[in-house]
Order: sequence, then structure tokens, then C-alpha cells
Amino acid sequence: MTKNEVLLSNAERLYVVDQLTIEEVAQKVGVNERTIRRWKTDHKWDLKKEQYLSTKTMFHEELYNFARKLMTSIEYDIDNNEKVDPGRMFAFTKMLPLITKIKEYEDGVINKPAKEENKGITPDFVKLIETEILGMKSSEE
Repeated sequence: MTKNEVLLSNAERLYVVDQLTIEEVAQKVGVNERTIRRWKTDHKWDLKKEQYLSTKTMFHEELYNFARKLMTSIEYDIDNNEKVDPGRMFAFTKMLPLITKIKEYEDGVINKPAKEENKGITPDFVKLIETEILGMKSSEE
């Protein structure tokens, strides 16, 4: 795997799975934002992100439905004075915290506020103009 492929793979994971912004991905990977934007478009990261979030939601729903069915069967046994299988009871008690954690994670991802894009010229862009176009040296040098 080439260095570019590794960077692309890491950037995609950060954007799709970790839900970072393009700016954050560029900073973490050490690649120009324009390159990240091109990769995002070329490799359809937004579609992959949507599919990833959809899969996470489906998993939560399936887990929740399974827990409901398990709880209903345990409740039925208790109501009919039948012995509740310890394995089912153990499985149910282990699933409850997972349902809560998954729901909290999904709510955090789905409701994560989108960071506002800068609509003006950023200080970094001004420095770039001064050094690259105007030929001015920054005060840091």
C-alpha cells in the first residue's frame, strides 16, 4: 500500500466513521484541505457516511427489537408462573446497558451540530496571500 493510499484510507475513516469535518481531517492527516475535498468527492464519502449512519441506526433497532422480544418472553414466563431460563435472563441483563450506549452514541452522531463554514477570509488565508502573492515575509520568520 502506497503512502497516498494509507493517507486516503485514514482520511476516509476520520470523515465517515469519526464524523470529523474536512478541516479536522486535513489537519490530522497532514494533507491540504483541497485534496481532502477532492478525495471526498471522488470516493463518495458523503454516501458512505450516510450508509454508515444508516447501518448504525438499523443495528440499534434490531438490538432493541430483540431485547423487546426477549423481555416479552421472560415476562410471559413470569406471568404464567413458569421457570425463567437463567440464560435468557442473563442475556437480557447484559443487553440493557448496550441499548442505552448505542442510543446515546447515535443521538450524538445524528444531532452533532454542523460547524459553520467561515464565510470570510481567515487569518491563515491572509498569511498565504501575503507570503505567496505579495512576497511578504511573516513576522514569525
